[in-house]
Amino acid sequence: FLMPSIVVNEKEIEVDEDGFIVDPDEWNEDVARTFAVAEGISELTEDHWKVIRYLRDYFSKFQMAPMIRNLCKETGFSLKYIYEIFPSGPAKGACKLAGLSKPTGCV
Repeated sequence: FLMPSIVVNEKEIEVDEDGFIVDPDEWNEDVARTFAVAEGISELTEDHWKVIRYLRDYFSKFQMAPMIRNLCKETGFSLKYIYEIFPSGPAKGACKLAGLSKPTGCV
């Protein structure tokens, strides 16, 4: 059984069946840009990076994605705005771009 993968800068990176990166340590900003294109986001703005960096920092401390309430509070962005910049939402879109493993339960 072959794991799906994406190729970023000629490096193959394993992803799960939902397209989430398997090993968060393989993440870099080019991986985020590659995922962004796949999510229909043509350019990552400073706001995108703010969300991505917050998610990565939180994940590195707690090994899990933050509650959506915390994400909104810490970034100062409304949930509505997060859906505007990440059309597939904070869990599927933002966490995927941040290189987090697939969130379980309520994010």
